Amino acid sequence: MDRPDLTINVNGRLMDFYVPKVMAIVNVTPDSFYSGSRTPGAQAVRERVRLIREEGADIVDLGGYSSRPGADDVSAEEEYSRLAVGLEAVREVWPEAVVSVDTFRAAVAERCVREWGVDIINDISGGSLDPDMWPAVASLGVAYVLMHMRGTPSTMQSMTGYGDVTAEVITDLSRKIYELRGLGVNDVIVDPGFGFAKTVGQNFRLLDELGEFCRMGCPVLAGLSRKTMIWKTLGSTPAGSLPGTVALDAIALYNGADIVRVHDVAPAVDTVRLMKALCESRR
Repeated sequence: MDRPDLTINVNGRLMDFYVPKVMAIVNVTPDSFYSGSRTPGAQAVRERVRLIREEGADIVDLGGYSSRPGADDVSAEEEYSRLAVGLEAVREVWPEAVVSVDTFRAAVAERCVREWGVDIINDISGGSLDPDMWPAVASLGVAYVLMHMRGTPSTMQSMTGYGDVTAEVITDLSRKIYELRGLGVNDVIVDPGFGFAKTVGQNFRLLDELGEFCRMGCPVLAGLSRKTMIWKTLGSTPAGSLPGTVALDAIALYNGADIVRVHDVAPAVDTVRLMKALCESRR
């Protein structure tokens, strides 16, 4: 958990990970997999952002395109239109917030950065769905979340064949980090992609071996919140998966995660504080 040597530049502000960060999910969509996360409208976004600011979020992560299997496809223009509503609301309520945009489209990323000053691009495809994404991120000079996924949101669950899931995901991410560095993208956050082209068992293997990702020299993001690996294992639903999320976030932090991406900010902030106290007790 305690990795003070790692920093990223977010629009000229240095973010360190002496204490892990909480990334709050704000979905400007009508169909995200967890209905409680949907804020399709400016007023709903404003209320959500006021809440997560009070609860102690470090990063606001806005999404305008649902990546759940079976979700409707939306055009780039519609995705940007949704995001613009959300970004305007965020800037109104919390002007100095560190803002991430969850998109795999270069054109959408460019507009969000140039028009709204977005700090981080969170790309679920790791550059595989839009060949223009990496050059765009390099040109924009923003931080980049490099997530592992195979296929597309509609095909990924048919692409879970791995020999050693941890080794293969790390190999893929390492190659991409090398290519990104060559383009001048220096502020990279790695995300193993829990739930994306992985079985439940593979997700737990990645969580157990998350420390291996910490050897890559980049901050590590864990996105476990209310995901299938929790509610399928417990025989529950996304709505009933908060206790399981807290448990797995604690494990992720113990194993070295620098950022937890969550729907529920207050429990995540408490988890980070408790894990920090545990680490400090060892000194």
